[in-house]
Amino acid sequence: MNVATYGPKGRFTMTDRGRSALRQSAQRIQIGPSSMGWNGNQLVIEVNEVTAPPQLSRVRGMIRVTPSAITDQELPLTQDGAHVWRPFAPVSRIEVDMEAQGWQWQGHGYFDANFGTRALEDDFAYWTWGRYPTRAGATCFYDAQRQDGTHLAQAATFDEGGNVHNTELPETRPMQRSLWQVKRATRGDEGAEPTQVMNMLDAPFYSRSMVKTELQGEPAVGVHEALDLTRFAKPWLKPMIAVRVPRRTRWRFDD
Repeated sequence: MNVATYGPKGRFTMTDRGRSALRQSAQRIQIGPSSMGWNGNQLVIEVNEVTAPPQLSRVRGMIRVTPSAITDQELPLTQDGAHVWRPFAPVSRIEVDMEAQGWQWQGHGYFDANFGTRALEDDFAYWTWGRYPTRAGATCFYDAQRQDGTHLAQAATFDEGGNVHNTELPETRPMQRSLWQVKRATRGDEGAEPTQVMNMLDAPFYSRSMVKTELQGEPAVGVHEALDLTRFAKPWLKPMIAVRVPRRTRWRFDD
């Protein structure tokens, strides 16, 4: 389970565990000592992890995500449906209660997922994604360059009832490259100049950040990601990933 906190004393944990560490039912999934489950109106995430080197500290606590509504929307990312984006709850409230000073807060959140039957680098060269809270709910953009030379460009606005409204796709607006020189861009009104508000995660192939842009005349600050899968597929990158994503294949439940 990937857990990342940002700002002073921010931590990153993503341990790759074997099949013996998985328990799953219709309402709950447990991966090693951490789990997430649906209690009828909230997604409850229980975190008990150890951060990746070089920090090596415990990340433990509870996160509750309360959707304003659950959508029934799916966006195929490839023409054969091998990859799908599922925005379960684009408009949510979140409560974070971690066992560390200052890691308790409430605010605006969301919950989505990606599913696929092939490796991402087999089908994509590059993509950007962004989700921006607005007065109406939230607006999401998905732009992808596929390996077959085709492109995906999609925009959707979700209201608090979970309904999706087709949104005119604003023009692509360039951004400054990340610290690892991953190229970045997002969408915005004419004249908008998207800027990074906070760096959240910076890797040789991936950037996640808070970005400010302008949508339909309204300033919007949301989460933005850029993923360079051409870089990700390079052999020299795999050892670097292994340091940040250690494997624990023999983890067992006590009972």
